[in-house]
Amino acid sequence: MAAAEGLGASDPLFAGLADVSISEEIPVEGQITVPVGSHSPDEDGSTLDEPVRETIMRDLKAVGKKFVHVLYPRKSSALLRDWDLWGPLVLCVSLALSFFQSLCVLGYCVLPLTVGMLVCRLVLLAGSGTISFIIRLVVVLAMFAWSTLASTAFLADSQPPNRKALVVYPIFLFYFVISWMILTFTPQ
Repeated sequence: MAAAEGLGASDPLFAGLADVSISEEIPVEGQITVPVGSHSPDEDGSTLDEPVRETIMRDLKAVGKKFVHVLYPRKSSALLRDWDLWGPLVLCVSLALSFFQSLCVLGYCVLPLTVGMLVCRLVLLAGSGTISFIIRLVVVLAMFAWSTLASTAFLADSQPPNRKALVVYPIFLFYFVISWMILTFTPQ
């Protein structure tokens, strides 16, 4: 009560709560009760006692029903109400199996940009200003070009010659965004 009376109009509403602690003089007691009776797992939503096989089969059936809703579209709020990520995970992983090789190449080719980021952080530690920005710009542009060149050299043989621009464009955008984040970083 004294802490609340001491608060002025300019003090925050909960300013004194950091100093409040529960002492041993205040009893904290209570009971947690679990209703006794026979409930099925569907009634109370608990699946802790359910065998793993039943859990997997229930989830597979739910995913299958949602695939049926997609293949045969009709109005149903069940897809929105009973959402899960198992189906999308399966679909995304199956799509990913066709481009893990490319993802690996793109991931390794981030190395020059990582080196560029470290150099830019060191330059920022030395000071910020026009000279610092120009040095960081030159470093980031060089590392961006190096990453793009390295990844397109690896992936160039995977596409016909007349489609190389289609391969270079998304790679260019990917490394451009990373380069932009490195260049525009400012310490707080």
